[in-house]
Amino acid sequence: MPVRQRRTFPRLLGSLLLIAAGLASLGVTTAPKAGGTVARPLGAVVPAPASVTPGGAPYTLSRTTAVRVGSDDPRVREIGRYLAGLLRPSTGYPLPLVDAREARGGILLRLDPRAGALGDEGYELRSGRGGVTLTARAPAGLFRGVQTLRQQLPAAVERRSPQPGPWRIAGGTVTDTPRYAYRGAMLDVSRHFFTVDQVKRYIDQLALYKINKLHLHLSDDQGWRIAVDSWPRLATHGGSTQVGGGPGGFYTKDDYREIVRYAASRYQEVVPEIDMPGHTNAALASYAELNCDGVARPLYTGTEVGFSSLCVPKEITYDFVDDVIRELAALTPGRYLHIGGDEAHSTSHADYVAFMDRVQPVVAKYGKTVIGWHQLTGARPAPGALAQYWGLDRTSAAEKERVAAAARAGTGLILSPADRVYLDMKYDKDTPLGLSWAGYVDVRRSYDWNPGAYLAGVPETAIAGVEAPLWTETISTNAHIDTMAFPRLPGVAELGWSPAATHDWEAYRLRLAAQGPRFEALGIAYHRSAQVPWE
Repeated sequence: MPVRQRRTFPRLLGSLLLIAAGLASLGVTTAPKAGGTVARPLGAVVPAPASVTPGGAPYTLSRTTAVRVGSDDPRVREIGRYLAGLLRPSTGYPLPLVDAREARGGILLRLDPRAGALGDEGYELRSGRGGVTLTARAPAGLFRGVQTLRQQLPAAVERRSPQPGPWRIAGGTVTDTPRYAYRGAMLDVSRHFFTVDQVKRYIDQLALYKINKLHLHLSDDQGWRIAVDSWPRLATHGGSTQVGGGPGGFYTKDDYREIVRYAASRYQEVVPEIDMPGHTNAALASYAELNCDGVARPLYTGTEVGFSSLCVPKEITYDFVDDVIRELAALTPGRYLHIGGDEAHSTSHADYVAFMDRVQPVVAKYGKTVIGWHQLTGARPAPGALAQYWGLDRTSAAEKERVAAAARAGTGLILSPADRVYLDMKYDKDTPLGLSWAGYVDVRRSYDWNPGAYLAGVPETAIAGVEAPLWTETISTNAHIDTMAFPRLPGVAELGWSPAATHDWEAYRLRLAAQGPRFEALGIAYHRSAQVPWE
């Protein structure tokens, strides 16, 4: 497809959706709400695909549809099983999983090692009267393509009981690859603890929007959430409370392994974070010897920051760090280990630099790559390290330039500007949950910026990707997560996945509006922003 067609497609699609919305406001409906007699326009999904060529008859799922596996790779069969499991409850169809040679038509999942242009996560979806074919070079690409396929079907397909249908997928071809390799979401399980099942629920929500990194904030002043055999009181004492004084909790090593396994089944890499040298009160309360004065701190259930610090001059501090990183690295198959480094207001600059000089090599010793909050650029980032920028539009020019200089010197950046993508920021003054220290972050503000041009002086090649953090000072239930993450999270996912040329607020808000019924079918208690013309 010519470049011009690729760039104008989202705006054309937006115009078509706007016409449909206008007709609906006049009482004219283009399709029934349950299933619909007209297929959803090809590419009317979130994130927007890189290339869409609509055309031809749609494919209609039926009782004879099979999910065909065109590979001996067991991961492809597992993806087929996942897809069939998504579609069976609502369609009522058996959707057997079969070898590709045993049937024709249906939904074919195939790997093609020659499809190098698709990379590790790209895919091609071809739909026509005779069936749907998903092709990828690697299993992760097939999994991403499955998310596009499910969004092409009516929202009712997400329900767990039989729905009327029909189940049509528009004809044509989608060819899609991600803009950035790092597309993350962070869940703070320290301020408030969330169970394994709650984390799995969030993983499933992230999967729908092609997020590939789950950053777990496992330690902070209010709670330590991962068992460490060599320092057991970290979890049993340091994990015994949370903001507001609740019971807290922690993950056993088997719990953590289960989160890692489940995330991997959704092609997400877990990035664990142990925040240090600040945000460490839970550790300081658990072991007196980690304090410079040898006196254990009381457990903390408030929300202030910047008052705690590991004792940088003490050698036992580095025994502690080595043990924690060693045990956590052994549990984590992914590439990264996040060492925090933000808001270390009680650590002198000289101590901060000395601490990071000691700790970063420990991460490397255990086979992981360092990620730190962008304050790491005020020290000496290790070769290959990533700095996660959480500043604001109003952050000082000097601080931005320090980050930019590190990027020009080879430090990669993950962009998480707090006044754009912190999901715990209030939408507006009337939002009952969340905080507002970074300002109000409405749906448009969270979407309408370009990561590649956000920080002056940063080469676009230095941008590893984007991440949407959800801090949990005020968040303690699934419904709270839903309300603050949705509908902003899908927009951040689109910034990470879709080409810059597809970026258009007016087109996006209409595609996002079409996600409303899907949120409802999935039981997501989303915020009904007035900026979005919800269906």
